[in-house]
Amino acid sequence: MTDRATDGGSDGDEEYGLAEIVDLEETTAPDLPYRPSDPDSYDPNIALVGTGGISDQHLTAYTDAGYSVVALCNRTRKKAEEKNDEFELDADVYTDYRDVLARDDVEVVDLLPHPKQREPMIEDALRAGKHVLSQKPFTVDVDFGERMVDLADDKGVTLAVNQNGRWAPHWSYIRHAIDEGLIGDPHGVHFNVDWDHNWIVDTEIDEVRHAILYDFAIHWFDILRCFVGDAEPTRVFASFEPSPSQRATPPMLGQALVEFDGAQATLSFDADTKLGPEDRTYVAGTEGTIKSEGPDLEEQTVTIYTADGYASPELVGTWFPDGFHGAMAELLSAIEAGREPYNSARDNLRSLELCFAAVASAEDHEPKTPGDVRTMRGFDPAE
Repeated sequence: MTDRATDGGSDGDEEYGLAEIVDLEETTAPDLPYRPSDPDSYDPNIALVGTGGISDQHLTAYTDAGYSVVALCNRTRKKAEEKNDEFELDADVYTDYRDVLARDDVEVVDLLPHPKQREPMIEDALRAGKHVLSQKPFTVDVDFGERMVDLADDKGVTLAVNQNGRWAPHWSYIRHAIDEGLIGDPHGVHFNVDWDHNWIVDTEIDEVRHAILYDFAIHWFDILRCFVGDAEPTRVFASFEPSPSQRATPPMLGQALVEFDGAQATLSFDADTKLGPEDRTYVAGTEGTIKSEGPDLEEQTVTIYTADGYASPELVGTWFPDGFHGAMAELLSAIEAGREPYNSARDNLRSLELCFAAVASAEDHEPKTPGDVRTMRGFDPAE
């Protein structure tokens, strides 16, 4: 067999396309609208229900954007008061979300509690005529989610999901590059995430059996759908296992293989990586490739490869809090324009179907078809 590393013949290289790869030149990265985009003039009164740890990212994003947060609600009044003071909001504080919904001047409600606690709040808010941004994961029951989508339509209000990863700078740039056709049709999407998720010990998340494939990986299942567009997943196979050194209760290792007609995706999560963390996204298309890599979710370098060359844009911003800004900004822009938001609950249900299928596959050790699994497996309905 000829050693291609030492063979001087150029014809073989050109046959395999290696010469073209070697000769790629650095070019200027395309200018893409990856940053959050605020509405032109719509400035509604916003209420935040739930002021736990993640509310810091919501409130940082909203105050930086100049949004009008007029009410905070938490079952423990002191927690809401502390957020009110910390962010200098001068908002009204409540302990019962129904008192917030009774206010005629509140148009948009941001609901942060965990899924089962949040579900009745979503329905009550929609029936009260409020536009709703639901925290992710949207629900543990696809049928419930579909009823809420129908209810929002009936009430003439907008229901969106805070899938903030869509506006993480690196993922947002990648999805815009794909939407512009810069790499052709994606046929391979691959995610590798290695980090330490043991911080969930002594938190409510530590009680979620599928903290990795469900609570965390929903971002990856969701962005996968954004990357592949209208392509429908035909089958998913997933698994999960505990790591021998993890401190958290739920298994910290998870992976999934997703099949499409003419494409595939792999997702690998090692949430017990003590040293040398890495986060990598790779999308191969019919006319190019785009990838992003770095030590974590916040520090990422994107590189795009096309026939014109390769380029790395200088991205501005970070997932936290820009992703939270993007999710609310898109909801407000959609309300202003009278259109469905990019992060609509209707669209998000397809991401949940993929996620639920992966979890069920991990539970049963067999492939599943997205859409067939209607509820979240391994989830305590009382949570």
